[in-house]
Amino acid sequence: MAEAFLKQFGGKKFLVYSAGIEPGKLNPVVVEVMKEVGIDISANKTKSVKEFIDSGEIFDYVITVCDATSGERCPIFPGNVKREHWEFEDPSSFFGTYEEKLNKTRVVRNKIKEKILNWIKSVN
Repeated sequence: MAEAFLKQFGGKKFLVYSAGIEPGKLNPVVVEVMKEVGIDISANKTKSVKEFIDSGEIFDYVITVCDATSGERCPIFPGNVKREHWEFEDPSSFFGTYEEKLNKTRVVRNKIKEKILNWIKSVN
């Protein structure tokens, strides 16, 4: 969600990548709630953060967007990286009916969107 919002609101000011510690499958609930705000992420592919570290590419910012436990497992990127951790609940951990999962994921989506918009203002 953060990648999609930063691409949408950051324009061409940012080259945006997204990866996980352990790449998996796109969460269909996340795909659905992003469609609700006009962003289709259904074709996105999950990637491993190791791919980006091994590439040798230097990043200005590394922002981890996950719960505290996962954020602590994020590897160190080489170079003079500005690192931030934004703690959000992981929608894949939500229990309940499909509608309850949608509602909880909408809350996370909206918090991520707000955080992205504020962060863009802070680095411009």
